[in-house]
Amino acid sequence: MTKTALIVEDEIFVALDLERILMDAGYGVAGIAADRDSAIAAAPGCNFAFVDINLRDGPTGPEIAKRMAQDYGVKVVFVTANPAQIGDAECLGYIRKPFSDAAILAAAALACNDDPIGHDDVIRVVSG
Repeated sequence: MTKTALIVEDEIFVALDLERILMDAGYGVAGIAADRDSAIAAAPGCNFAFVDINLRDGPTGPEIAKRMAQDYGVKVVFVTANPAQIGDAECLGYIRKPFSDAAILAAAALACNDDPIGHDDVIRVVSG
């Protein structure tokens, strides 16, 4: 069964790079969302999501992560240049931009409960 990702990113070239990495590795990609409304609309049926913090409609990434996790059980990994803005959002962890293919694949494996590849660029967030 193919695991399906959602990419929540408003920079199209970054989003397309994420899509390429995931699809080349055999993951499905439900779509690319650039703001809160399109992300929430695309979340049903997704297993995990890569979410940026600052999107077209502002710093809505943490709110999107919370809604997707609570309403749809989507596991979130932030891909951001601003990890300090994550706050107490529900997520597995984050990857700093710029990212490597290996970091994205390690985070996808972590989100899918597969054997994580383990990568220094995937920072796990432990909830209290």
